[in-house]
Amino acid sequence: MITNEIVEATQRPAESRGKNEARRLRVTGKIPATIYGAKKDSVAIELDPKHINKILASDSGHNTIFDLKLGAAQDKVMIVDWQYEPIKGKLLHIDLKRIDMAKAIRVAVPVNLIGTAEGVKSQGGILDQVLREVEIECLPADIPSHLDLDVTSLVFGQVLRVADLPHGGKLKFITDEDQAVAHITSVKEEEAPTPEAAAEAAAAGPAEPEVIKKGKQETEEEAASEPAAKK
Repeated sequence: MITNEIVEATQRPAESRGKNEARRLRVTGKIPATIYGAKKDSVAIELDPKHINKILASDSGHNTIFDLKLGAAQDKVMIVDWQYEPIKGKLLHIDLKRIDMAKAIRVAVPVNLIGTAEGVKSQGGILDQVLREVEIECLPADIPSHLDLDVTSLVFGQVLRVADLPHGGKLKFITDEDQAVAHITSVKEEEAPTPEAAAEAAAAGPAEPEVIKKGKQETEEEAASEPAAKK
């Protein structure tokens, strides 16, 4: 998905690279990043993480194509990798790839199930989504933010597969088209005990909690060892 978002970046000098310099950079409110691709050299840059977080939180997420302005140059890019700080969740680093709008690329897009399945509504089943994203190949301008799959007519015994996802000539599935996406499952009911089993359970009485048994065992052991201690 293409957006009009423009993110400005600044090239980092060679001497400002490394873990310590990256920490100092984050203190200033910026994060380190790398841009590569399109048969151009990789460039170490710094930018404002607020713009990147906004893009990652959008409907198309990391599949969003936006403009990166670096000095006088401006390239179409995508986020291909990113790292978060595990405790506070702050963005630490990202990798950006220059995009050739005339060449097909491979991306993973999420699958959304829409509608209420007949197997849930009238058969008491549970809708199970087996696959939550699929890999596709298409031109950058044709990347969908997601693929919707209507499950309204899905009943027991049926399986919706990748081939059932809506698609036209603009995109090609890389994920196996025979792979299951969704089906209806049933809840396994507990079997009622037989009259004989119920009678045996009643005769045995309630089971003594494990914690009490353990306490009794410890008390008996302490009692057995007490005379020896007094000697």
